[in-house]
Amino acid sequence: MSTIDGPRFAFGTLTVLPVRVTRWDRTAARAGMLWAPAAGLVVGGAAAVVGGLFLLAGAAPLLAAVAAVAVPAVLTRGLHLDGLADTADGLGSGRPAEDALRIMKRSDIGPFGVVTLLLVLLGQTAAVAALYETGWARGTAAVVLSGVTARIALTLACRTGVPPARPDGLGAAVAGTVSVRAAALVAVLACAAGAAAGAPFGPAGAVHHALAVLAALVCAHALLRHCVRRFGGVTGDVFGALAETAATAVVVVLTFG
Repeated sequence: MSTIDGPRFAFGTLTVLPVRVTRWDRTAARAGMLWAPAAGLVVGGAAAVVGGLFLLAGAAPLLAAVAAVAVPAVLTRGLHLDGLADTADGLGSGRPAEDALRIMKRSDIGPFGVVTLLLVLLGQTAAVAALYETGWARGTAAVVLSGVTARIALTLACRTGVPPARPDGLGAAVAGTVSVRAAALVAVLACAAGAAAGAPFGPAGAVHHALAVLAALVCAHALLRHCVRRFGGVTGDVFGALAETAATAVVVVLTFG
């Protein structure tokens, strides 16, 4: 396998950047999901730049937060948000796994999906706005960390032992491709990255940011376990829901303290 296949898979499936995925086998999928945090860094960095430009132009923190939150949606064509809505509809339906999965495949969004989307986007925007009000640097660090942590949650969800709910689709392509050891290493590095992001704000800031990452991954893991119990495994929609859950949890936790 070429060393470029992993980045191609990550950026080609997780962003709208013009990157062509040339290999769809399990080896490429494993490498791609290990590169997923890098895609998150690009997405989070772009969101931070846009939010910062709005602040520099004199926009209110709330408007800058709306712009920053909109960027990941644009750079993913709303794929993760769509997955979040579909997963909410599937879980909220209370139907058996097979029926719930059929509901998730529909093109429309039901009431559970609509409410979940509104609450998540409002939560992200309110949290980022609150962080911008405490200073540009804190808001910027949070936005970047949110983008990276969202994709780290995907890497961890691809670990061995997590089955696909369907025999086809992106979920089946990447499920179980990452070894438990590699997933554990990624989790440790994620917390270290959080600490590094918070280091400019002192020792307390480093601990706070590391804990925010840890809390986000715990929330994503809890949702993952629930989805595996309900659906029998993961789907592309579930991955989207995990990413949005982790992204939201990071910025929300950082507003405390």
